[in-house]
Amino acid sequence: MSEISGSTGGSTPETHVIDFRAAEQLLAARDPRGAVKLLDSVIGAHPENTAARLLRARAFFAAAQLRPAELEFTIVLEREPDNAFAHFALARTYERQGRDDQARRHFRLAAALDPNPRYLKAARFEN
Repeated sequence: MSEISGSTGGSTPETHVIDFRAAEQLLAARDPRGAVKLLDSVIGAHPENTAARLLRARAFFAAAQLRPAELEFTIVLEREPDNAFAHFALARTYERQGRDDQARRHFRLAAALDPNPRYLKAARFEN
C-alpha cells in the first residue's frame, strides 16, 4: 500500500490518509522505522496534524530514537496540553534517558489528567 502511494509522485490528501493508516499498521507490526518514513511525508504536508505527530513520536520511541520522540511528544503537548497519553509517553521517553525528575513530573501530569491505572502506577504518588 505504501509503495503505491509513495511511488505516484503526487501528494494528495488521499495518499496522506493511506500513508497514515499504513504507518499505523507498520507500527503495530513492529516496523517503527517504516512507519516514520511514511509519516515524514504526511507531516511535511500537514505539520499541524497532531495525530500524525503523535504516531511518529510513538514510532520514534519504538525505534529507540529517543531525542526525536521527545521532540514530537513535546510538540503534541504544546498543542494539546491535556493529552494524558502524550504526557505518559513523554515520561517514558525521559525515563529511558535516565531523566527521572522530568519523567516523574509527566507521569504525574498524565495521572492527574486521566486516572488510568497504568498512569497512576507510574506516577508513584506515594513516594
